[in-house]
Amino acid sequence: MFLADCHVHSSFSSDSETPVEAMIEKAIAQGRKYFYLTDHHDLDYPIGEDGRDFILPLERYTTRLEQLRAQYASQIEVRIGVELGLMAQIQEKTEAFAASYPFDFIIGSSHLVHGQDPYYAEYYQGKTERQAYEEYFLSILENVKTFDCFHVYGHLDYVIRYGPNKDKFYQPLDYYDIFKELLTSLVDHGKGIEINTGSLYKGFSYPHPHESILKWYRQLGGEIVTVGSDAHTPQYLGHGFRQAAALLQSCGFRYYTIFSEGKPQYIAL
Repeated sequence: MFLADCHVHSSFSSDSETPVEAMIEKAIAQGRKYFYLTDHHDLDYPIGEDGRDFILPLERYTTRLEQLRAQYASQIEVRIGVELGLMAQIQEKTEAFAASYPFDFIIGSSHLVHGQDPYYAEYYQGKTERQAYEEYFLSILENVKTFDCFHVYGHLDYVIRYGPNKDKFYQPLDYYDIFKELLTSLVDHGKGIEINTGSLYKGFSYPHPHESILKWYRQLGGEIVTVGSDAHTPQYLGHGFRQAAALLQSCGFRYYTIFSEGKPQYIAL
């Protein structure tokens, strides 16, 4: 059993209404040793009709988590993380935020491609699906060459959740040159990737990223892999973790990674 779910959200994120305590209680019920909260912070996110801004109230967030860390100390260790939206054009502001608190763990993610969210149909207008996917992957490549303020890159092929045909025609090999450069940069800079099982409860047969990408990362010398459900409600915390463990082993990994005070800890599978 994985000791922690390293990608979890609560009502501190604009897209969740779940109290942090409910997530912690679920992790305790599952027998987890650690609880990570990684709520969203996406600077310059365009606010739409739903009013979501994805700006984390840092002081209130960290104060509450420090309180809960003390409250639950005898049952589970609470570690404080963030899912940080990356865009190269706001590097200075993003890195300043990352440095403003001693986070245990920072997931770098791409929710915006130069200001556009692939969640919405507008992102795909005027492009073929392949062009839209390629633009997304190129933006990640740009980010990994720009930023040093994250520990792992989240859901590397997140874009396929929302494309017109989702993964029906998606072949990672079509984007191999981009992925090779991207993954090589991550390895060279001591960065990891995550297995994000959120896709499994969104109708996909495999977690993010595709198995091919995991294998390429391992072949290039990558060793840092965290596992997270991307749960926004308690029912999905730890979802698909057996499948994730089998996938890690099939791709040649002997352990998975968790983080404390920004330092990786390697746990045997």
